[in-house]
Amino acid sequence: MKLGVFTVLFSDKSFDDMLQYVSSKGIEAIELGTGGYPGDAHCKIDELLQDNSRLLEYKQKIEDHGLIISALSCHSNPLHPQTIVSQPADELLVKTIQLAAKLEVPVVNTFSGCPGDHENALYPNWPISPWPHDFQEVLKWQWEEKLIPYWKEKNELAQAHNIKIGLELHGGFSVHTPGTMLRLREACGSAIGANLDPSHLWWQGIDPVEAIKLLGSENAIHHFHAKDTIMDQPNMNRNGLTDMTDYSDMKNRSWYFRTVGFGHDQKTWADIISTLRLYGYDYVVSIEHEDGLMSIDEGFTKAVENLKPVIVKESVSKMWWR
Repeated sequence: MKLGVFTVLFSDKSFDDMLQYVSSKGIEAIELGTGGYPGDAHCKIDELLQDNSRLLEYKQKIEDHGLIISALSCHSNPLHPQTIVSQPADELLVKTIQLAAKLEVPVVNTFSGCPGDHENALYPNWPISPWPHDFQEVLKWQWEEKLIPYWKEKNELAQAHNIKIGLELHGGFSVHTPGTMLRLREACGSAIGANLDPSHLWWQGIDPVEAIKLLGSENAIHHFHAKDTIMDQPNMNRNGLTDMTDYSDMKNRSWYFRTVGFGHDQKTWADIISTLRLYGYDYVVSIEHEDGLMSIDEGFTKAVENLKPVIVKESVSKMWWR
């Protein structure tokens, strides 16, 4: 395994300064945003697609710092009912897959998207209750008319470029649990898998270790984000899991993000890493820091310090003691 970081954290740094900084911390892999929600501070997709010499120089700089690119990320909503949102998101995903192929990066991360509830809707509709039955009708329409047709097409595109698509299981989007992930994968193809982030599982009441077993059994984990979450039970009793309190109002939220080790202890993270290895994941653990109690540098540094002791660097080739 390699320890990586999602470099959106360092959007205020130049590309060169970012490379120098993360490599000095012992990071071995970088995940780069190409646009959408993560922005494109360190990866100008049109420039790199149109200029091979610039692309080669870009790739060389990364290699010179002893780094690899674990994934290109373009998180957005390509199924948004307003084309002013969905069309640029779709175009960005296509370009990101093309760039990943040119850079020999195996994974593109994004969200599944969330459609509206009918063709003329203006906003996404995220059904989370099976009753009243209207919600079931919305969900059926979304999957049959929007999700499956769209991701079948993108699965074919990704396979043609030898790329895997990592969908982050995130609330507010149609694919947000292991079950919805596997449903989409079965319907659309094996290029689609998870960019698994435990932080979004914990607040939904999902055990990340068990999620890894479910997805790992189907070879459906393409990438991994390392981010933590803390649950505030008194606020949970009042607001529930689907808490709409603003992220900045942490005192009143049911749950909020923490850097690795500040929501769950090191043994929990050791179990997560070990289960990833047990189920065949031997790729990058990419730190994502969205802790509202720590600065960028402190939160990132503490995540590195907490993950280094539990990351599995050397895979077993044989049971030597037998």
